Amino acid sequence: MYAQSQHIAQVIARTLALAGGGALIVLIVLTCLSIIGRVFVPLDIGIGPIRGIYDITEIGISAAVFAFLPLAQLRETHARVDLFQWAIPRRINQGLDLLFNLAMAFVATVGSHRLYLGMQDKITYGETTLIAQIPVWQGYALALIGAFGFVLVAIFCVIRAARRLAGFEE
Repeated sequence: MYAQSQHIAQVIARTLALAGGGALIVLIVLTCLSIIGRVFVPLDIGIGPIRGIYDITEIGISAAVFAFLPLAQLRETHARVDLFQWAIPRRINQGLDLLFNLAMAFVATVGSHRLYLGMQDKITYGETTLIAQIPVWQGYALALIGAFGFVLVAIFCVIRAARRLAGFEE
């Protein structure tokens, strides 16, 4: 059961990270095309800048950030201060890891719930981006995919930390 959960968490984290990386590559290409198009405007050549590139970039970057959170959680690479970790007994460190993983799962759950409520609000009021007129809720929905993956992976990390504390794995 645990091995299957671990595999599922790894697949979720890797898939979302790859999707986030792919989104960033697409954003880079679009931004470069927009800049190149802007350069040629005075010459009256080409397509010109991409309309709403700022809006597109803003939505894409936020979705990518949320897509990277599950992998950071799974690999325990979030920013942390390990200043005195060497001086604390191993069991206490494992207990602190469990506590921090519980806190991260709580934060991920609350954050995802608030993101969902924000998306519902944007749907209700029909808010759109200023330039491209993209419905804002779509950006929230893209970020919510990563946020939901973050919740699932964070819950797995709580289980992993509890198993470490219980002595089932290193």
